Amino acid sequence: MSAQSCLEANDWICGEYVRTRSQELLDATVQHVGITLVSVVLGLLIAFPLALVARRWRAAAGPVLGLTTILYTVPSLAMFALLTPVFGVSAAVVVTGLVLYSLTILVRNILAGLESVPQEVREAARGMGYGPVKLLFGVELPLALPALTAGLRIATVSTVAMTTIGAVVGYGGLGNLISSGMEGFFKAEVLTASVLCVLLAVVADVLLIGLQRLLTPWTRAQARARSRARRERRAAGRTAKKAVA
Repeated sequence: MSAQSCLEANDWICGEYVRTRSQELLDATVQHVGITLVSVVLGLLIAFPLALVARRWRAAAGPVLGLTTILYTVPSLAMFALLTPVFGVSAAVVVTGLVLYSLTILVRNILAGLESVPQEVREAARGMGYGPVKLLFGVELPLALPALTAGLRIATVSTVAMTTIGAVVGYGGLGNLISSGMEGFFKAEVLTASVLCVLLAVVADVLLIGLQRLLTPWTRAQARARSRARRERRAAGRTAKKAVA
């Protein structure tokens, strides 16, 4: 009697499934990455002016933040059902829904980053002749990058996970495989697609951390300075204790 293959045994971990379905896995991964990337980029392009409006006109801050929060609370299945009559059964339904979900995270983090810029820094820049646009892009935005990037990381990881819900309209990337695997209780398909989805989220987060460090080299210098100051304080404390003794 020949031994059963992992596909015949319906094992959770099956190298034969990965080997024989590699093109299907690649196509699903490419679709997943494409939907995630487009959604996050569009979300950032929309969130940035919304955050500027909320900061410039305080009366608009409440409605902007409130609206984005309400959108975030709409269940994903209901969101896609509401968008389908507008966009039809297409990837645009998934992208639009994911963009709307990302706004609450991105707008809040951009706004928090801009508001964290010290007022004395703004005054010094204005004293050097910086106008509103140059002040924003030359001073405020670079200093707000850590908060902005933190929001971008959260939004990206969340979007990677939520893209799988797009399987309800056939545009869920790896979610399509998870859904079909659940329907047929195909263990290897469910596990492999789920693991790939997690790996995408981890890789995206690591890449964004690297981007943040690349764009904000001064934060590393500040961290080294703080670490050096702590060491000097500890050394001074030990010296004082020895002197007393």
